[in-house]
Amino acid sequence: MLKATLRSFLAHKGRLLLSALAVILSVAFVAGSLIFSDTVSRTFDRLFASTAADVTVTPKETFDETIPSGRTLTLPASLADRLARIPGVAAARADVDVDGITVVDKERESVGPTTGAPTIGTAWNPTERSPVELTSGHAPKADDKDVRIGDRLTVIGQEGSFPVQVVGIVTFTTTNPGAALVFFDTPTAQTKLIGDPKGATGITLDAADGVSDPELKQRVADALGGDRGAYELRTADEQAESDVEQLGGFLDIIKYVMLGFAGVAVLVGVFLIVNTFSMLIAQRTRELGLLRALGADRRQVRRSVLTEALLLGLVGSTAGLAAGIGLAVGLIELMGLMGMNIRTDEMVVGWGTPVTAYVVGLGVTFVAAYLPARRAAGVSPMAALADAEIADIGRPLRLRAILGAVIGAAGAAALVGCATASKTSSAASLLGLGVLLTLIATVIAGPLLVRPVIRVLGGAFPALFGSIGRMSQRNALRNPRRTGATAAALMVGLALVGGMSVASASMTKSFDQQIDKTLGADFVVQNGNFVPFPSEVTERIRDTEGVGLVVRWQFATIAVRLPDGDRVKTTAAAYEPQLDKVANITYAQGDSAAALAAGHLAMDKDFAEDHGVRVGSTVPVEFQGGRTAELTVGALTDQESADGFGSQGGIYFGLATLQKYAPGGQDAAVYVNAASGTNADDLRAGLEKALDPYPQVQVRDIADYKDLVHDQIAVLLYLVYALLGLAIIIAVLGVVNTLALSVVERTREIGLLRAIGLARRQLRRMIRLESVVIAVFGAVLGLALGLVWGVCTQQVLALQGMTALAIPWPTIVAVVIGSAVVGVVAALLPALRASRMNVLAAIAHE
Repeated sequence: MLKATLRSFLAHKGRLLLSALAVILSVAFVAGSLIFSDTVSRTFDRLFASTAADVTVTPKETFDETIPSGRTLTLPASLADRLARIPGVAAARADVDVDGITVVDKERESVGPTTGAPTIGTAWNPTERSPVELTSGHAPKADDKDVRIGDRLTVIGQEGSFPVQVVGIVTFTTTNPGAALVFFDTPTAQTKLIGDPKGATGITLDAADGVSDPELKQRVADALGGDRGAYELRTADEQAESDVEQLGGFLDIIKYVMLGFAGVAVLVGVFLIVNTFSMLIAQRTRELGLLRALGADRRQVRRSVLTEALLLGLVGSTAGLAAGIGLAVGLIELMGLMGMNIRTDEMVVGWGTPVTAYVVGLGVTFVAAYLPARRAAGVSPMAALADAEIADIGRPLRLRAILGAVIGAAGAAALVGCATASKTSSAASLLGLGVLLTLIATVIAGPLLVRPVIRVLGGAFPALFGSIGRMSQRNALRNPRRTGATAAALMVGLALVGGMSVASASMTKSFDQQIDKTLGADFVVQNGNFVPFPSEVTERIRDTEGVGLVVRWQFATIAVRLPDGDRVKTTAAAYEPQLDKVANITYAQGDSAAALAAGHLAMDKDFAEDHGVRVGSTVPVEFQGGRTAELTVGALTDQESADGFGSQGGIYFGLATLQKYAPGGQDAAVYVNAASGTNADDLRAGLEKALDPYPQVQVRDIADYKDLVHDQIAVLLYLVYALLGLAIIIAVLGVVNTLALSVVERTREIGLLRAIGLARRQLRRMIRLESVVIAVFGAVLGLALGLVWGVCTQQVLALQGMTALAIPWPTIVAVVIGSAVVGVVAALLPALRASRMNVLAAIAHE
């Protein structure tokens, strides 16, 4: 049996190649994502471990900021001298490091990274652990005036802009994480970057010989005494671990996106493999019958088919692992183009990667081939005497109908529950369950829909293409199971696209409505993602001719202690008192005057009800830096979206309140209204001219603001389209495989058709039409399912205030047309092969 299995596998290796491609793609994405993430993690582990000081002292941060406030926590630079006197300290340095500065050239263009990585301003304070070395020029000095080895630049920092001149060039001696580093002499960094000539952002300590890092940390803690609570102390290992954690979110995004591609490849590949093995077994009925007649039992036949599947998985996994290594190299090179220079010769292939690759590859093929293998084991020895293969053409679909109906009903109930739920968490859980169950039900019941749907889709074929159209339609109807399985691969991808397209279109429309309803300013000046900018930008805006009203907007990370005992960390907003003149806010109780009054705040009414808060309630609020305040709830908002004026809870207060308890923040945005008699276009031109030296900020009107939101939503949609592309590639392989095997299966039939006068061109057209109707069937099924998912997703979004429902009909029509094109492309090779058959050889084929 083993020899027979190996011969059968080698005899059908061409037919199995397309199925192997599905395994290769699945394994490649899994292996590539693991190799890439392991390599980057290992590289940065070494970087942070080699550059971290023995002990680092920094101001204690109360919260990690979700949205930057522009505040830089500092400590006295003189603390370095105090700590240097501690026994066991070899050296102590006061450091100044500030993220998010902007550097522009004489053309007023930013010279920082274009990838979103920050530009970091830091005091030049090199040590043997520095990640850079001076390779040209000399270190920065405050009195440098005449040395010219580079351009004159302008630095825009927290305290405003100031000119600088390049006097030296440094080169990374370790991995460049993608950020740009700009070094200053320490006095300049202190005064221009943090606005405190006696301040620093941290103290780094080197341990003397024989003193361990934990021991030195304890000595520093003892020396600080009562001041210990104001500082964060970390050893080199702890600092490296903290840096890795901050990087971890970025790496996880890449890893999970790639694993998402792998998941789609696995899911769609299963359909392809099931279909391939089902057809191969149907074509080998006589062969399997002979094996049974010669004494092979059911178990041996089943084992033979599963062995073929495992051989396919082994080959596919090996090739996929190699492809995954290539994919990882490509990703590393791509990161290099984006500024993150990682060496490919340091690529990490841990033992877990090949193990995972083979588990995925072998597991997919084994699971996919199990049902066809059971069917093969059921072949009767008498089938060897039959003249035709037994197929499951005539087998009843009653079991599928019952099973599909039960699972579909459960899925529909979950989706109905999702649409009627009042809590976002429960609605989202029901949505996920409903999507899974309805997908399974559609796959199971797909063959039941083949005959009614394809009769409609191909109904015009006889009229348009005559007998060729009629035969193509009947070929698609001949085996509902095969047609359903072939179309299912395409259905999965298109259902995903349909659902996400509806969700994204609804989000876009909801945000548009919210912006139209809420934004009342002529212009909003802001950076991308609300990255703050210095106050001199706001002053430039105020001084621009034609400006009437300017309202500043800042963010602050806070924690609120609520009456029910919950401590909620959130990002609050702070506004100037004229907020009503630039924004339209709906209040359930109170007004803007009460919300923005000193010592008061506003929050969303639903959030307040959930936590037992009323107007007049006093809530303790913790600010960054450790200061606390008892603020009174002055107003409750009734916005469609609770996060329209902040994050969780929609909390906001007056700018004066924020500056009292957490001073030093920068403006995240500025609302601007034109003065009376000033044309909006003229004001925009004036603002853009005034802000030309600040390329990090943009002037936006309502239309621009909508475009910004659209672009952010489009990023998610592009990812979905990429997943669709992968699903379509595998689905095309499935259609090609099905048609190719179908051509082999119908060799004698094709020969007879050619013998009675069917032309080569007509034969090719028949196969193309068959492919098109199968592809469109999959598209219709997928889009119908996706529309249901999308509508239910919108109901979940409605609980967050995004109440508008939008169906992107142009996208749906384009997908259906594209599916027909996919069908044509998939049929090219099988149709060409069929048309080149020798007529007599085809008639004599068994």
